[in-house]
Amino acid sequence: MSRHAAGPSESPLQNVVGRRTSRELAARLANDIPDGWFVNIGIGKPTIIADVVEPEREIVFHSENGIIGVGHFAEGSAQDDDLINASKEPILIVSGAAFVNHSDSFALIRGGHLDLAVMGAFQVAENGDFANWSIPGEKIPAIGGAMDLAVGAKRTWIMMDLFDRAGVSKLCERCTYPLTARGAVERVYTELAIFEISTIGFVVRELVEGLNLEELQRYVPVEIRLEDSHLI
Repeated sequence: MSRHAAGPSESPLQNVVGRRTSRELAARLANDIPDGWFVNIGIGKPTIIADVVEPEREIVFHSENGIIGVGHFAEGSAQDDDLINASKEPILIVSGAAFVNHSDSFALIRGGHLDLAVMGAFQVAENGDFANWSIPGEKIPAIGGAMDLAVGAKRTWIMMDLFDRAGVSKLCERCTYPLTARGAVERVYTELAIFEISTIGFVVRELVEGLNLEELQRYVPVEIRLEDSHLI
């Protein structure tokens, strides 16, 4: 089966009918989170999850800057400069929310009290390694809490675009960027497919409408598999 990495002028699979927007992907991921879980939502795309989750759901969203009970994004007059998430976006809080200092927030993370951490990534390897804090040659402001989350939370899911800005797959055999954690990732949610990382590598749990495995495999430089037992 022929495979290639798309060049800078290409936008792989842009015209797929069922390609999900960031909000649609966030809603899809939220649907997989059981009620009662405490969930950290990392900077970038994962912050959308708290904005789209259905109001009747009982999921507690944690932000590493010290909020337990993150709600929707705040708009207009509801914005408060002192009330932001880890991405510095203005937010609301849910009824019963709590504020803690940074050290207590990280005690929750490092103490294994979070059921799930959802983060973005630059690369995810087939063995569950991932890189999300540094790209060689680019200035990164800080490491942040990703390393703590990856080893402290009970589960790590990645929410990301499948391809980078140059059209290269973020799924890979081995990460070439500085690692965040080894073997931490269980699932990867992208706009085109949902993957589970198993002992045999990437298993496709769900493909969007209008896309088949053979077409997707052309743009992913590591083998991906479709198993009926893993389908949603």
